[in-house]
Amino acid sequence: MRRLLALACLFLALPPAPAAAAPACLRGVNISGAEFGTVPGRYGFDYLYPSAATISRFAGLGLSAMRLPIRWERLQPTLRQPLDPDELARLEAAVAAGTRAGLRTVIDLHNYAYHGKARIGTEMVTPEAFADVWRRLAHHFRGDASVVFGLMNEPHDIPADRWLTAANAAIAAIRETGAKQLVLVPGSGWTGAHSWTADLPTGNNAAIMLGTVDPGENFAYEVHQYLDADFSGTHAECTRGADALKAVERLTDWLAQNKRRAFLGEIGASGNRNCPERLAAVLAHLNANPQAWVGWTAWAAGDLWAPDYPLRLDPAGATAPVVAAIQTAAKAKPSCEP
Repeated sequence: MRRLLALACLFLALPPAPAAAAPACLRGVNISGAEFGTVPGRYGFDYLYPSAATISRFAGLGLSAMRLPIRWERLQPTLRQPLDPDELARLEAAVAAGTRAGLRTVIDLHNYAYHGKARIGTEMVTPEAFADVWRRLAHHFRGDASVVFGLMNEPHDIPADRWLTAANAAIAAIRETGAKQLVLVPGSGWTGAHSWTADLPTGNNAAIMLGTVDPGENFAYEVHQYLDADFSGTHAECTRGADALKAVERLTDWLAQNKRRAFLGEIGASGNRNCPERLAAVLAHLNANPQAWVGWTAWAAGDLWAPDYPLRLDPAGATAPVVAAIQTAAKAKPSCEP
C-alpha cells in the first residue's frame, strides 16, 4: 500500500504532459481590449481582457477560435524576468473561458516587434530576450491543446532577416519546453498578404521567411489582409476588396508551391455597401483551401471599442451583416472542429 501511495504521489507531482497539436482549423474573431492603453494602465479602465460572457457571445455564433491580443510589457515588465502573476492570471482566465466555450485561443503578442520603445534586434531587446518570454509562456501553457502561439503582431520596421533570427529563436525556445502547439510566424513589413512576395524596404518575406525553422514541424505564417484603399484597415470603405481576394489567391499558390501553410490573423470590414460580401469572398477562398490555410480570425470584437469604430464587430449593431458573414463562413463545409 505504501508503494502504491508513493507512486500515486509521484504521478501527481509530474508536470502536465505537453499538449498534442489539435486539428489545424481556426475560424473566429479577434477579441481586443487587453492590448489597449498605455503601459502599465489601469485594469478595467485602460485595458480589459474579454469576459466569459463576451467570449460566449461570439462562440455562440459557431466560431472555433479567438485571437487574443496582449501586451508584452504588461505580461513581462522586465525582460528576462518572470511573468507578472496578475497579468498571467488574467490571460489564463481568458484562455480557460475560451476553452469552456469551445474556442481555441491564439495568444497574440500585440507589440509590432517592440518591447516598450525598444525594437527587437537592438542591444536592449535581443532575439534571446524575445525567446525568453516565449519560453516562459510555452512552459506555462504547454499542457493546453486549445492554445496557439502567435509570435508577434505586425512587425513592420525591422529587417526581415533580423526578424527571422528572432522568430527562429522564439520557436526553438517554445519547442525546448516540450510544447507541441501550432506556432504562427508573421513576416516583417506589416506581414500583408498582398505584399508577401514584394521587395519591401524591410526585405522580401517570401524569400527570407522560407528560412523559418521549427523543430516541432507545426507552424504557419501569419498574414493580415484588409479591404480598404491602402490595405491598412483604417478606413470604412472596402474599395479594394477584389484586390484583397486576388492577393490571398496568389498567396495560396505560393503556399502550395512551397508546401507551407498560412493563417489570416486579421481581416475586417464595415457594414458599408458591398463590404460584408467582399469579406465573405475572402473567407470562402480560405475555407476552400484547407491544405494551405489553417484558418482565419476577423478584426475585431471587444468591449472597449468606441461605438463608432467602423470595424467593431457587433451582432446587433452597424456591422451585423459582417458578423452574419463571419458566422456563415465559420459554419461552412468542410466543417471546422474546435
